[in-house]
Amino acid sequence: MEYVRFKHARFSARLPVSFRYSLSHYWMVEQEDVAGRWRVGFTKFATRMLGELVEARYDVKVGDVVASGQSIGYVEGFKAASDLYCAMDGKFAGGNPILEEDACIVKSSPYEDGWLYAVDGSPEEGSVDVHGYVEHLEALIEQMQKAGY
Repeated sequence: MEYVRFKHARFSARLPVSFRYSLSHYWMVEQEDVAGRWRVGFTKFATRMLGELVEARYDVKVGDVVASGQSIGYVEGFKAASDLYCAMDGKFAGGNPILEEDACIVKSSPYEDGWLYAVDGSPEEGSVDVHGYVEHLEALIEQMQKAGY
């Protein structure tokens, strides 16, 4: 897998080039083994804000129609709890079964084994490639520094 290295202030990450990214810090990648099925996960930036994930729960069932921006459940981490939003338009194809055994995998392997859920459909309108996401991160981190975070 090809990556773009990103480093700004005290944050660094390797971002997969072939993924799509939402400006709300989710990544999306089409599965190789199932055409039209996309896995969705948190970017490394999101995992840093949440800390270690301890639980992920879904309020939708496999086959339910979902839309980008829709709350589909929640995640709880050591640092924060947050609603889990859909970054896709289509049908919910299920959560990552690994998370039931080891939710910490979301932080330790965010772009491979630590995906959150899958959707049969297409990425949200406004999703960007890796270069668009890097630009977004640069601007966001600069804003956070100016605000004293």
